[in-house]
Amino acid sequence: MEFDTLLRIIENEPVFDTGLLLAGAVDPFDVRKQLSRWTTSGKLYQLRRGLYCLAPPYQKSIPHPFLVANRLIAGSYVSLQSALAYYSMIPEFVPMTTSVTTARPITFRTPFGNCDFRHIQVSWFHSYHRMDLGNGQWAFIATPEKALLDLVYLQEGGGEDDYLRSLRLQALHQLDMVLLQRLSSTANKPKLIRAVKNIQHLVEEDSMGYQPL
Repeated sequence: MEFDTLLRIIENEPVFDTGLLLAGAVDPFDVRKQLSRWTTSGKLYQLRRGLYCLAPPYQKSIPHPFLVANRLIAGSYVSLQSALAYYSMIPEFVPMTTSVTTARPITFRTPFGNCDFRHIQVSWFHSYHRMDLGNGQWAFIATPEKALLDLVYLQEGGGEDDYLRSLRLQALHQLDMVLLQRLSSTANKPKLIRAVKNIQHLVEEDSMGYQPL
C-alpha cells in the first residue's frame, strides 16, 4: 500500500483503525508493516495497538482529545473533571482527558494529551450523550449531573461539603436538581444522596449570589 492510497481511504477520518484498511484484496501483513514504517518515519501517530491518526502536515483536522479518548476505549464516555470543564462548571484547565468505563482502569499517553480511564460498575454506566465537537468530530460525554456524580462516586470523600466547595463549582444553573436526586436515589448509595443535599445548598447559595469569605 502506498501512502497516497492510505490518504484516499481514510479521507477525513481524524482517527482510524487497522480494520478500515483490511477490506478487499489486501495483504494484512503488508498493511501492518506499512503502518509500522509510517509510524517510525513520523507520518502517523500510533495511539494504541491498531489505532492511528495522521501526523502533521498530513492532518486535515487535529483530533479532539475527547474523540481520541472515545476511540481508545470504545465502551467509555468523557466525564469527571473533563466533562465539568467542558460545561464550564469548574474554573481550572484540565490537561488530562478523564473518562469512565466498565473495563479496567488504564491511562494512555498520546500526542493529544493523556487519557485516563476510571472503572465504574455496569449499573452506573449511563446518562451520557453524543456531543458535536466541531470539524465533523463527536464524542460521548456525561451529562453535567452525571459528570458531577461520577466524580463524587469515584473520589474519596467526594460527597462531603468541604470537597464539593473545593471544586469551586460555577454555572450551577445547568444542573437539573430533580435529575440529580433521581440518579442518587436510583444508585441507592448514601455517599451520593449526601452529595446531592450538599450540592443543593451550593445551588441555593449561587442563586442568591452568596460569596464565601
